[in-house]
Amino acid sequence: MVLKVFFPSCCSSAESGILIGRWISEQNSAVILAVVHFPFIPLQVKQYLSEVQRVTKVNVSVLGSWSNSKQEKEESLSEFLEDLGTIFSHEPWIQISKEGDSKFWSCSTLQKHSNNPKEEEILLVYYDQRKVMLSHLHPSLDTATSADCKADNASKLSAIFDTVAKSKILFMTDRYDDGPIKLTHWQSDGIEASIIMELMKQASVPACMLLTFLVLKFWPLSFLWSKLSTCEQLGHRLQHLQVISSNKKAQNQTQLMRKANIFVSLLIDVALGILLMSWLYRKNRIGRLADTLIPVADHIAEELQDLLQWLMGAPAGLKMNRALDQVLGRFFLYHIHLWISYIHLMSPFIEMILWYVGLSACLGLTVALCILSDIIALLTFHIYCFYVYGARLYCLKIYGLSSLWRLFRGKKWNVLRQRVDSCSYDLDQLFIGTLLFTILLFLLPTTALYYLVFTLLRLLVVIVQGLIHLLVGLIDSLPLYSIILRLCRSYRLAAGVKFRVLEQQDGKPLRLLMQINPLSYGSVVQIYRLPTYSCYPKDSWTSLCKKLFLGELIYPWKHKGEKQD
Repeated sequence: MVLKVFFPSCCSSAESGILIGRWISEQNSAVILAVVHFPFIPLQVKQYLSEVQRVTKVNVSVLGSWSNSKQEKEESLSEFLEDLGTIFSHEPWIQISKEGDSKFWSCSTLQKHSNNPKEEEILLVYYDQRKVMLSHLHPSLDTATSADCKADNASKLSAIFDTVAKSKILFMTDRYDDGPIKLTHWQSDGIEASIIMELMKQASVPACMLLTFLVLKFWPLSFLWSKLSTCEQLGHRLQHLQVISSNKKAQNQTQLMRKANIFVSLLIDVALGILLMSWLYRKNRIGRLADTLIPVADHIAEELQDLLQWLMGAPAGLKMNRALDQVLGRFFLYHIHLWISYIHLMSPFIEMILWYVGLSACLGLTVALCILSDIIALLTFHIYCFYVYGARLYCLKIYGLSSLWRLFRGKKWNVLRQRVDSCSYDLDQLFIGTLLFTILLFLLPTTALYYLVFTLLRLLVVIVQGLIHLLVGLIDSLPLYSIILRLCRSYRLAAGVKFRVLEQQDGKPLRLLMQINPLSYGSVVQIYRLPTYSCYPKDSWTSLCKKLFLGELIYPWKHKGEKQD
């Protein structure tokens, strides 16, 4: 069986010492986390590792020895490193050595307590410890791979990623600490960051003294004692909470990412809204917009009047019912006159209304877009009324014709059982039904033409509003933080890993470099897309066309499950 040793690339130049990490027996793998330098006391190392294991719940132990022959040239070093295996007693005991300036490393294992020691093939895999610790491994979205294979690969990788991520407390010990144990890991390479942390520690002392003086001077003593007791209780629970948070990190990381996406989306939304508001209030754009709004409304009303005059004649050479055509045309023309009067009555207040409406952009661009959709709905309210009138009249005739058609066939609709039953009609009923069917049938083309025209106008308005709501939904649901994180630090969102061969030579372990495969942008949007609330029903195109053909009201749309008249 192949022995896989995952070695952090940041430890390749470390001084000689012992390797600490986690042994994963199910995979026959060793995940190296850090190198403990000489000199050290074995008892202190064991106590330190037991404390780390208690806090992180990761079985961290001494796995082997590390020899950097470029720095240590004593002949007795190799024998001393082999003797460490009897002190820490780990099977197998891994020995890794760097041979001077050579690019090839030697790696071997010792099994002193085994009766039949077997020479295993060793695979040395380098990994970037910082990237692996900060990355979040996602399940594979590839449907071509079988589910069992994907689950097996994901469990193997997650064990390695979780080991490094949960050992964060191990990386808090750097070379600047005064403790007896000196470690080499990715955090110990941050010399500038460590100096900054030391300066912040020194600066925190006078800051704490000043804060204590202000607290003692301005706060009551009883309040202070209550706070101190609370802090003591929190101190006792801090360690317990740290263990719980480390265990639930994988479950909460997705939720934290979603919260970050919500915060960034809200921040960008408000920033865009403030930019829009600043643009509107420059150079009196609000006044110019109000002056343009009235002529545009008058122009739309004039176009509707011309359309109605065309329908009252012979539209496209169609033969219409003259009386019904004149009644419907004058009815809608009267509504247009009312609408024009209403617009001119509101014209002195439009600029003031727009001025106050523009202030709502400070709440976010989506708020401004939603108010714009409402303004479009108010300005086209007469078109909506025309659609409702035409749809109701058309629907009445359709259902009347269907009911009378059942009369001819000796059928009727049973309201109680919700089905069509047989029924016998007398001569008078059949005669009246024939007259009504003939009247409705010959009046249907005129009504259908008005219904068709106003439905197309209404659909045009709804398409504009739908594009606005689509833009609002895109702003609200787009995971901007995850996309920015994928663009700037792609390793944080890991979809898997890939291996690149570094060196291969007979008698030497195969050296591979493990690199993180980032999620694709489509997968990032699919996984972290924010849920949005939409009041639009999930009607199919077939259902929508059926409602349009029967004259049922489509707008305003109802929630799914609600009753509609």
